[in-house]
Amino acid sequence: MPVRAEHDRATLAALLRRDPVLHAYQLGDLDDFFWPYTSWFRRGDQVALLYHGVAPPVLLAFAAPGDRDQLAALLAELAPMLPAHLHAHLSPGLDDVLGRWFAVDPAGAHLRMALTDPARLAEVTPAGEVLDDADLPALRALYAAAYPGNWFDPRMLATGQYVGIRREGGLVAVAGVHVWSPTYRVAALGNVTTHPRARGQGSAAAAVAALCARLREHVDHVTLNVKADNLTAVRLYRRLGFTRVADFGEYTLTAVTDSMSSRHAGSTTRP
Repeated sequence: MPVRAEHDRATLAALLRRDPVLHAYQLGDLDDFFWPYTSWFRRGDQVALLYHGVAPPVLLAFAAPGDRDQLAALLAELAPMLPAHLHAHLSPGLDDVLGRWFAVDPAGAHLRMALTDPARLAEVTPAGEVLDDADLPALRALYAAAYPGNWFDPRMLATGQYVGIRREGGLVAVAGVHVWSPTYRVAALGNVTTHPRARGQGSAAAAVAALCARLREHVDHVTLNVKADNLTAVRLYRRLGFTRVADFGEYTLTAVTDSMSSRHAGSTTRP
């Protein structure tokens, strides 16, 4: 069965909902907020997503261990049609499949975590206020000081799912989302940070607790990605009731010269 572009959201949702935690980001990207920036590819029951809302685009391809051979077959067929430069989030072992067409630069092992014990979250006193577009300058300043190089889409402030804590008139902590979809009942935390001068005081935990309380009114699954070697963050999320549910790797992919002749020049893979 050859790989093909898939345009039907209902079909994609049915496939991804078989494991909504593993596929939380992809389910969220079915939402109207993200859908125009996506290209979807299917081979049998396996799905890969190319997200164009950032530059370079990001390839998402996740599968349970028993399904990885099938997803590898999808990627092997898709690889010659991908852009010459992109990022990728891949289940373990799938990076090897793309090595024929791309130089693969690892960006580290990551964990997918999910909120599985809300009782532990309830032990933390929530704090913070909902941020909006007027808070964008203060939020950018906080990220510059505390989380340089993070991926932040200002459009996400419009979701009402960014919670910030202020002290002495300044923003010192924030918890936000990368994905939030009441339609598909999933959310993914992102851009959580604390100003260096305010660390160690529980601000991030309080902001995450406040945000999760809001999210759980609208979604069934609250997830997040975290670098596996960020032990401070991993401990924080475990204390808040999150558990590790999957491993994956992040990579930068750059087309290798000897395969360029087999590529579609200028292709963006948008169906």
